[in-house]
Amino acid sequence: MFNQNTSALVLVDYQARLMPSIHEGEAAIASALFLAKVAQVLEIPILGTEQNPDGLGPNDERVKAFCDQTIVKHFFNGAEDGLATAIKKINPAITQVVLAGCEAHVCLMQTALGLQAMGYEVAVVPEASSSRMPQDKMLAIDRMSQQKIAMLGAEMLVFEWLKTSDHQQFKNVLQLIKNRSA
Repeated sequence: MFNQNTSALVLVDYQARLMPSIHEGEAAIASALFLAKVAQVLEIPILGTEQNPDGLGPNDERVKAFCDQTIVKHFFNGAEDGLATAIKKINPAITQVVLAGCEAHVCLMQTALGLQAMGYEVAVVPEASSSRMPQDKMLAIDRMSQQKIAMLGAEMLVFEWLKTSDHQQFKNVLQLIKNRSA
């Protein structure tokens, strides 16, 4: 189970110049923004990564606005480029990392595997992730699943973070859920 107090949310490479090429890119961004809004309400740290922003440009402004910190990286595996260090600096008690992003079969997958190799419990939210080619996303999901990385629906994750309808932020999060499906 993913816990609000030990989790971080990492939004991988939703770069504005890349997103028009991404299969169902706007849907992935919409799900990422939902996750970010919930994480913000629950005070879960949100980090972003940008792959070679000099070449690919910055993250979509809607995503970037939610990130407490954005890591510029050149390795496809963000854990090799300061992401793990940034997570530890934010809170050494973080043991769980939830990832969403693009491209699923490159930076998202390599970052997930890299963080897992460093001892983090890792989950990926497929509905908030994509690649240029749908089959590449599916291959990435299969590979990560085989490596015991959890695949979670956005709402599934949110209710794990909440744990109970008695949570002090339950009503606020429920409103975000209702707004999402409206």
